[in-house]
This record gives sequence, C-alpha cells and structure tokens, in this order.
Amino acid sequence: MDANEVLDYCLAKKGVTESFPFDNETLVLKVDTKMFLLMGLEKKPLSINVKTDPEWSAELREQHPQITGAYHMNKTHWNSVMLDGLKKDLIFKLIDQSYNLVFKSLTKKARDLVNNS
Repeated sequence: MDANEVLDYCLAKKGVTESFPFDNETLVLKVDTKMFLLMGLEKKPLSINVKTDPEWSAELREQHPQITGAYHMNKTHWNSVMLDGLKKDLIFKLIDQSYNLVFKSLTKKARDLVNNS
C-alpha cells in the first residue's frame, strides 16, 4: 500500500482535510479541526499514526511487530503502523477506527457540519 492509496481512502471520508502543520514531510489528515492520521511521506518504509481504542491497541501490538506506540503521542491512544507486511483490510480498519474515534469526539455542532458537508 502506498501513500496515495492511504490519502485517497482518507479524503473520501466526510469532512477530511489535509495539511502540513509541522514540516514539509508529515502529512496530517483531520476531520473538522482534529487529527486522525499522520503520515511521514519521506519515511521508508511508509508508516502512519492512527488513533486506536486502547484495548485493541494492546492486542494489535502483540500480534503485529509493525504496530507500536506512536512516537511523540499518547501511546495509550495512538499507534505507529508500518504498512509493509500488513493486509490492506487491516490498514483500512485502523484508518476507519481512527476517523470514527475522532469524529465521535467532535461537538454535536461540528459533527452536524461534517455530516452536512
């Protein structure tokens, strides 16, 4: 899976925007104003940071050496995921969960704006 596939999948979701708030290499995807995915475009192998349910995070880290606590982020809620060697459906599931967790944390007004966009 490459960066364009990840980006296209994310941008197909409602209310998603992309930006480079930290540097020219770290793409940040947000729903409304909150981050749900970070991707280091220059990193090889390609990896993403996603928000994950803490219980599932522990399970994922045990089962997949490519999944670890996210650097510089709350490791209880955020995982770094090296995409090499992982099935596409798992990667999409991780992205979906991250988006959904962040979307649920938005105010009702923000969720309504996203849903009606």
